[in-house]
Amino acid sequence: MKDFLDTSDLTPQLVTDLLDRAERFLPLTTIADQLGAPLRGKHLVTLFSEASTRTRTSFELAAKRLGMKVVNIVVGMSSLAKGETLRDTILTLDAMMPDVVVVRHAVAGVPHFMARFSKAHFINAGDGEHEHPTQALLDAFTLRRHFGRLEGLEVAILGDICHSRVARSNVRLLAMMGAHVRLGGPRTLRAPGIEHFANGWSGTVQVSASLREALTNADAVMVLRIQQERLDGAFFPSLGEYFAHFGLTSERLAWAKPNALVLHPGPINREVEIASEVADGAQSVIQKQVTHGVAVRMALLEWLVHQEATPREPALRQTHGQSESGHQNAPGGGTRAATTPTYAVSVTERGQPAHGL
Repeated sequence: MKDFLDTSDLTPQLVTDLLDRAERFLPLTTIADQLGAPLRGKHLVTLFSEASTRTRTSFELAAKRLGMKVVNIVVGMSSLAKGETLRDTILTLDAMMPDVVVVRHAVAGVPHFMARFSKAHFINAGDGEHEHPTQALLDAFTLRRHFGRLEGLEVAILGDICHSRVARSNVRLLAMMGAHVRLGGPRTLRAPGIEHFANGWSGTVQVSASLREALTNADAVMVLRIQQERLDGAFFPSLGEYFAHFGLTSERLAWAKPNALVLHPGPINREVEIASEVADGAQSVIQKQVTHGVAVRMALLEWLVHQEATPREPALRQTHGQSESGHQNAPGGGTRAATTPTYAVSVTERGQPAHGL
């Protein structure tokens, strides 16, 4: 596998192998001296067009602990801000021969588009409302470390499902590993068809009629941020009203199993989607998720770079200005690629959605 762009790139065996590999990289405080810099001489480039603290820093620390050199590109200070196309940007980067490029973009499908023009390994660090696959891996790692398994777990995912790439990635990965996912939140923030992400896997996905139904007897509760930067309408009256009816409080957490884990991908909006007493409480593993994210990304980088398979050649003959997709409509939002089971939408060379999306 050249790139890691979607959870659909994974198999249950590969997930297990990556999570097992991540165990080797804990604790983070002592592992650097033991590793001997297995990726010394390799170079990683981060290209983020959206704000990020956890993901970007996590990738940078993961790479440096493995001995890689890291270059951070700020899109607002790059040639993209001068009108350069995505295609020309990645061809320029590819000429400098980086080994790994980590991309985050506001438009779904951009990492997929760029990967086709490069011999480097590409990792999707979040693309629009599509996917955030490494977040799903670290969430699975956190759950498995606590419970010793993923199969059979009852996991409630609450909040802004509609705009959440974290939800989409977790739904597929958890179902792939045999967990049972229940989605809860306002009707206005549901994602019609998202349950189809579980098709073909042993786990299940259920859209719950109420918050209580989603939480009842849950082993773990994953709370999602209200993504105000993506809200383009009146989805609920106010943030205060949202918290009053859908925020995770201690009283609502009691509907889940005793000592159910509380997860959140961050950043947290306190007293909006989650009460501070819950976020900072004994059942919260939010900070552990951050720590585990570094170990999981170390495992992914080491595995991706050390594969023996010959990387595919980039498709450099694409007609200038042509959309890079061959995607067809798929359930669950976005589009499904005609040849691979992804949900990336097509984009133009300037990183805008094609076909008016």
